[in-house]
Amino acid sequence: MAEEQLLTVTEFAEQLGLTARALRFYEDKGLITPRRVGTTRVFSSRDRARMSLILRGKRLGFSLSTIREYLDLYDADPTQRSQLRHLLAEVGKRREQLVAQRQAIDEALAELDDITAQAEAALQTPASRARRAAAE
Repeated sequence: MAEEQLLTVTEFAEQLGLTARALRFYEDKGLITPRRVGTTRVFSSRDRARMSLILRGKRLGFSLSTIREYLDLYDADPTQRSQLRHLLAEVGKRREQLVAQRQAIDEALAELDDITAQAEAALQTPASRARRAAAE
């Protein structure tokens, strides 16, 4: 059986496109737990899989506590059924949040378009032209 490849902090950070400081942050939060070889922290393929899930969760807007719950369930349930149920619930909540944000953004954009149209129309009226000429 081939020995697992272990990566140093620098190598691991480079692979993930992160800084060593970012890795330390996730380690301090208990989301990853690298092994030690002497005084050197080393990362395994398991750590890489966990970091991929962490980064994906962050990209999708999940909190670190939600990501931790998900990872803890993964460790606790070998069938992953609890993890999948939890994932579905959290994804549903996040999706609802994003849909609400999109609706709010669409409403704000429509209001800005309305303000723009009103301002442009006001600039075209004769009274507005006279005020502009007087101000110049």
